[in-house]
Amino acid sequence: MSKIDEKKEYIGLLKSYINVIVAFILAIGAGISKMYLSNDINILFWVGIGFIVLFMFSFMIIARKAHKEVKSLRNLKE
Repeated sequence: MSKIDEKKEYIGLLKSYINVIVAFILAIGAGISKMYLSNDINILFWVGIGFIVLFMFSFMIIARKAHKEVKSLRNLKE
């Protein structure tokens, strides 16, 4: 496999990770909003908030890594 193909595959993998993280954020967000609307604010609510923050930071890290890989892919094509 050529170096460009490896980079493309790695970028595709990063995009898959981003999709999974977004799905987690949406699912946890739906659960948290339901708890908030039913006025059921307990430890699970705060743990959910913590996980959303954690997933948002991991989303930013993976997105930044994906952008760097795309830039390095441009340099390989030249």
